[in-house]
Amino acid sequence: MTLLETGKIVTTHGVRGEVRAEAWSNALEDLLDYPVFYRADGSSLVVERSRVHRGAVNLKFKGYDDIDSAMTLIGTVLHIDKDAVSLPEGTYFIQDLLGMRVLDSDTGECYGVIVQVQPTGANDVYHIKAPDGRLLLAPAIPQVVREVDVASKTMKITPMEGLFDL
Repeated sequence: MTLLETGKIVTTHGVRGEVRAEAWSNALEDLLDYPVFYRADGSSLVVERSRVHRGAVNLKFKGYDDIDSAMTLIGTVLHIDKDAVSLPEGTYFIQDLLGMRVLDSDTGECYGVIVQVQPTGANDVYHIKAPDGRLLLAPAIPQVVREVDVASKTMKITPMEGLFDL
């Protein structure tokens, strides 16, 4: 099992064991799809019920039936089993993109490695640390990103004219 961080429990909600979690994904609703979460040590938290409520996700875990037991979960980073998730075509986990080598799709020139993925609303922007230390920015759009190979940790791009000019 490969664990993937997906959110964090930030507080309790009510007195019957419910907790509030912030989601580390594109949509809060993504956390509602999982019947079980894992802690970093691999121990499981079985979901009894979940719902989106006021900008966060409320979760009720089996065995956590009052506020005192729920309080012990505050600060817990929630993980999912990455191997059990299938992503739509052309969608990747940020964890898989970080550290990926970015190559020119025509020449094979290495532009650097992805050090950050910034969501902007319209599309993500890849922050690429070049071998000379410069930070290059590339939009995650089909006109630029030509191929992503998660297994070999490489991405081939065709930069738009002037994209990496000083």
